[in-house]
Amino acid sequence: MMSSPPISAAIDSIHLSLSDLCSSTVPDSFENSRQFSGYARRLQLLLNQLIRSSSPSPQDLPASVQTALKGISVDLSQAAETVSLYRKRCKIFVLINCHSLCASLQDRTSAIGAWLALIESSLPDDVSDLRKKTADLSRDMKQAHFRVTENEERVHRLLEKEAQGRQTTKAVQSAIVMDFARALGIDSENNAQLAEQVRLLKSDLALSNSVSERRILFSLERILENWSSDPGIATFNLDLPNEEDVHISPLKNFLCPLTKEVMKEPVVLESSQTYERKAINYWFHRCIEDGRQPTCPVTGQVLKSLEVKPNIGLAGAIEEWTNRIVEVHVKSAVEDLSKEPVQVDCIERALDNIYKISEEHPSNRYRIRNAGVVVLIVQLLRNSSKSIGTLLRAKSLLTLLSMINDEESKKIMLEEGITRLAIHGLIGSSEKEREYAVKLLLEFTSDEAYCIKIASEKGALVLLSSMAGNLEHPALSKLAEEVLKRMERQEDNIQPLAAAGRFEPLLTRLCEGSDDVKIEMASIVGRMTLTNGSKEQIAQQSAKILVELLSKPEGRAPSLQALYNLSSLDDNATILVESSVLPALTDILFENQNDSLEFKELAASTIANIVSNPGHWELASADNKGHSMQSESIIFSLLGILSVVSPHCQASVLRILCGIASSPQAAESVTTHIKFGDGIKTIIPFLEHPEVELRINAFRITRLLSGRFGQDLLHELKPCNKLPLLKEKLMDDTSTDGERSDAACILANLPLPEDEVKALLGASFVRWAVFSLKNLHRSANGRISRPAPSMIEGILGLLLHFTKNLDQQTLGMVREYHLMAIFCEQLGFPSKPKAKQLAALGLKNLSEAGRLLVSDKSEPPPRRGFCASWIFMCGSGPPKPSTCPLHSVPCDESSQLCLLKSNCIKPLVDLLTDKDTNVQIAAVETLSTLVPDTSNSCKRAVEELEQQGVVDAVIVLFTEVRPGDLQEKAIWIIDRILRVEGCSHRHSLNQSLVRALVEAFKHGNANTKRHAQDALTNLKQLSGVSGRSSSQAHSRR
Repeated sequence: MMSSPPISAAIDSIHLSLSDLCSSTVPDSFENSRQFSGYARRLQLLLNQLIRSSSPSPQDLPASVQTALKGISVDLSQAAETVSLYRKRCKIFVLINCHSLCASLQDRTSAIGAWLALIESSLPDDVSDLRKKTADLSRDMKQAHFRVTENEERVHRLLEKEAQGRQTTKAVQSAIVMDFARALGIDSENNAQLAEQVRLLKSDLALSNSVSERRILFSLERILENWSSDPGIATFNLDLPNEEDVHISPLKNFLCPLTKEVMKEPVVLESSQTYERKAINYWFHRCIEDGRQPTCPVTGQVLKSLEVKPNIGLAGAIEEWTNRIVEVHVKSAVEDLSKEPVQVDCIERALDNIYKISEEHPSNRYRIRNAGVVVLIVQLLRNSSKSIGTLLRAKSLLTLLSMINDEESKKIMLEEGITRLAIHGLIGSSEKEREYAVKLLLEFTSDEAYCIKIASEKGALVLLSSMAGNLEHPALSKLAEEVLKRMERQEDNIQPLAAAGRFEPLLTRLCEGSDDVKIEMASIVGRMTLTNGSKEQIAQQSAKILVELLSKPEGRAPSLQALYNLSSLDDNATILVESSVLPALTDILFENQNDSLEFKELAASTIANIVSNPGHWELASADNKGHSMQSESIIFSLLGILSVVSPHCQASVLRILCGIASSPQAAESVTTHIKFGDGIKTIIPFLEHPEVELRINAFRITRLLSGRFGQDLLHELKPCNKLPLLKEKLMDDTSTDGERSDAACILANLPLPEDEVKALLGASFVRWAVFSLKNLHRSANGRISRPAPSMIEGILGLLLHFTKNLDQQTLGMVREYHLMAIFCEQLGFPSKPKAKQLAALGLKNLSEAGRLLVSDKSEPPPRRGFCASWIFMCGSGPPKPSTCPLHSVPCDESSQLCLLKSNCIKPLVDLLTDKDTNVQIAAVETLSTLVPDTSNSCKRAVEELEQQGVVDAVIVLFTEVRPGDLQEKAIWIIDRILRVEGCSHRHSLNQSLVRALVEAFKHGNANTKRHAQDALTNLKQLSGVSGRSSSQAHSRR
């Protein structure tokens, strides 16, 4: 089927649009749509006449007329859509979009008028009647004026403001509903019709993406919901028996049209309507804010004046009615609160009504107080707190909070003990209970005496401080913070606040107050038990002030005590040193003879705390002459006062010496000064002091001295026969762990001959030492206590004496107690480097002893065979026993002299990657005992070492180390290994090894260069300078 020509389609479109516009059964509620519908009916008649005159076909119409008809088709279609929105969409939707709809109709109407003018100019003169009608309609449509009515404009602006999501009061919402209802032609009291309009809007906006339209819908739903709610006065309608006046409802004119509540201050407008003063003022403010003239919400009348006059007669009637209702409620509340047992429903009803009376009718608070309601509520909280639950506790506190504005009621609350009850409310189950409790306390803290009373209540400040620091509830935190700030103004509260962790008031007074105030605050700091965080906070802000107070005679005692308290935190040492505390303390300790022994004890204890760990004190001046703590002057002064101060001060002085002698930077100079200051002789008597703390510190400093000046210490210990004392202390289970571990280390460090050590310790020592080592590692599920590492080091050091110059008796103990296995076990524990080093050296001694025994027994071979003479070491074997690849004789684990059979090689290889160089050296020395000197057995031994991973590990270590002892000892093994022909061939292509050997040849010492030269020659990387025969002549290190 052929499509219609374009002009026919345009005419059909015009007919369709006009049909919709003129034949609609939907009434036009808006003037703009009615006006355009009138133009549409005239246009329909005109178009019909034009079509009839164009016989036989519209195609015969002039081209200009056809163009105009096509234009009218488009504009009329758009205008029909706009009119359809007026008719079919809800009125609220039209009011929201009234300006855009009006503008659309205005544009389309003017456009159609212009097209009609084009048609009129193109028509022939013989159709004058048609031309006149066309000209008239064209003129009328071009001059047409579509407008938004004043009422529509007011509601449109109102809706635009609601699209901004503003918060509105109930009074303003009520006025909005009244204005809104008038624009819709609905009675404002007809909630059903209003709700239906909002529902239609929601349906119209179902597919809308406009945020502003969604906001308007949400706002209207909320406003309408509030408007349709029951009046607030309904809470007064209690169902109480035997009361005739209970059901007296307020007269309608008692209720404000905006709030729907009984008016408290009724005022009259020029429209003769009465409103609550506050409510109508809210509405006036909103009108001015929206840029429109204020109106009377009920009548819609634009007001010429905003003047309001009190409605005195109505106010008097309302007051009389209110007083009658209040009397009934108060009497009812007393009965409900007095019931036994407590009835939750009655209590809640009573509290709600009393709170409402107190808030809405404050002038009637005296009635509540005189009826004894305040006392009853406090008693309810005290006696029935658990049974009424958190909701009623919160309501009780809220009611009392409302009544606190009545001074007499406030006094009654205090007399009845509301303080403790409010504090208990701070830990309430609900946030509301905690909120009202802290608000009560905030109200009471306006009284200075009451601030002190709160602080004296147990747990009050801790709870408030905890609440103030809890940012999960910012509102409660802010309230608690305000309570605490008010309490901080009272001097008597400073110490309780500090005890609760709130130090700002104390620190402010300590830093900014007068000298007397500073001294008092320092005294508080000295007396308090502080957390670590508190100590750091106080030290950071007040250390310099406390040091300054040391120069004032009256401030010396409190500031000394405070500094001692702060110094107990290790992290404060740097802060105190930077505050120049050391010169002030040493002046008290050494120079000022007028200071009491107590001052000297505090000064010594504070210094001991500061130097207990390495730190900034090592570089700081310790006296007014610029000497450091490790200087000769300070050390000699400390030694000099040891004999003249109290035992407590002596212990602190020894602690000072221990601290500075333990510092890696100061240890060498300190121990040297102690030695030359005759300190060894001074300290030794304290080893037997009856005071435990003195003995502990004396043993500790003696241990530090033994590591550097063992010979000098031995020279002092022997004449006074103190060596047996050290043994007794070591093996005495009743002594402290510190004393025992220090005694072990001292004995291990003393340069005693092996025979003398064995004689001193006795034959049973080895058994005791082995079991002690096992117990130390087994205690506390493998966790080693603090003194244990030193104890392990001491025991291992002493056992080393038993691994040298083995005789038959000692060899028997080595086998019986499996010393090689014991030393090997120490390598696998998370011990300190020193313990690993000693264990490795023990294995070295035993391995060397085994090799010496092999060499003694292997040449000449015994008549009955080697096994007969070796049986005491490796045990009896089969008639033809297999030989050890390292020793070339039969070995087994029970010999305790073979690293291979005792499975010690793998742990030693692991030590080659240790971070401590001394441990690595000990491991290399021990592994070097496995490399034989003779070429006959070397090949088999090297093959075994390669299989055990020793060769590769030593090579890797050698390629990574710098020149020094470790390099020299590693290259010795490499030199011996590379002498084996097959091994040198396998490693000849190892470029890292070659480069390391070249570097060692260039930069090493004489021994290292010699071994590097031989190794490179064996790798065929260097022409033989000394020759292989020369290399083989080198003795084993």
